[in-house]
Amino acid sequence: MRLGTFYGIGVGPGYPELLTIKALNRLRSVDVICYPACRPGAGSYALRIVRELVGERAELKGLLFPMEREMERLVPIWKDSVAAIYDDLSAGREVAFITEGDPFFYSTFVYLYDLMRQLHPEVTVAVIPGVSSVMAASVRAGVPLAMADERMAVLPATYEGAFLKEALDRFDTVVFIKVSSVLPKLIALLEEMNLLDRAVMVERCGSAEERLVRDLATLKEERLNYLSLVIVRKEER
Repeated sequence: MRLGTFYGIGVGPGYPELLTIKALNRLRSVDVICYPACRPGAGSYALRIVRELVGERAELKGLLFPMEREMERLVPIWKDSVAAIYDDLSAGREVAFITEGDPFFYSTFVYLYDLMRQLHPEVTVAVIPGVSSVMAASVRAGVPLAMADERMAVLPATYEGAFLKEALDRFDTVVFIKVSSVLPKLIALLEEMNLLDRAVMVERCGSAEERLVRDLATLKEERLNYLSLVIVRKEER
C-alpha cells in the first residue's frame, strides 16, 4: 500500500499574493485540500484566500474545528479529522490541510500534526510555512516589530492583566492576538500605562474587510472580528 503525504500549508494572512511559490505549487498538485470549519457547512477564511488560485483538480473537504476551549471535547473531534485524512492517505492520495498564517504559529494544524504522528507514525508529514498575520500587520501599519537589540513579545490578550502589564514593562514591542473578546480590558491597561497612543489595531489583515485603527479609544464599545490584533511599540522611530 502506498501512503500519500500529508501537507500542512500556511496560506498567509489574507492577500493571495503572499502565498509562497512552494505552497502554491503543492496546492495545485495535491488530490485533496482540507480546510478548518467552525461548524458543518461553514465557510473558511483559509479557503477564501486560495480558492481562485488552486483550480479544480483537488477535492475540497471541510474539517470541523469548533470555537471551543474544552480539550476533552475537542480531542475526539480532531481524531475524527485525522481519521478522515488517513482514509485518503491510505488510498494513495496526497492531502493538504490549509491554515491562515503559518502552520506552527497559533494554528489549528498543530493539533492534527501531533495526532497524526502519534496515531499514524508511518505517514510522512511535510509542513510549508506561511506569512504570519503578525508580520503582515506590522508592515501594513508601518510599525517595525524589532530593531537592533530590541525585544518583542507575542501573546494572547486573554491572559490575566498582571501578565500583560509585565510584558509591556519588559518588551519594546508587544503584539497582542486574540483581542476581540477582551479589548476593553486591554484598552484600560494601555491607558493606565500611558501607552494608548503607541498602539494600533489591525483587523482582518489582507482581506477586503481589512481595517486599521490608531485611536483605540474609539473601539471601547465595539466587538472586533476574531482575526484582529493590537501592536504596541513603546518607542517612536
